[in-house]
Amino acid sequence: MSTTLAKPVILTSMEASIRLFLENLPWLPLVLVALLIGLAPFVPEPHLVEKFRLLLAGRLTRPLDIFDLCFHLLPILLLIAKLVWGRGAQN
Repeated sequence: MSTTLAKPVILTSMEASIRLFLENLPWLPLVLVALLIGLAPFVPEPHLVEKFRLLLAGRLTRPLDIFDLCFHLLPILLLIAKLVWGRGAQN
């Protein structure tokens, strides 16, 4: 029975830059920004709810609406990336 050794992980310079960027993002401000931007405006409904409704209905076609969806999702995506990459670095 042969044993195989795990290959060392070699990061490209782009991956290393992204990982460094995410590691340097402080948790508390990132969580606060993700909550505030993700849920803004609070009344009558958050933009993300409205944009996802448009997306599911197939009516998210205006460039401004697409930009708005990306803008409101960005902090949440950064938070998810920080969580995922942080767990990968610990293992």
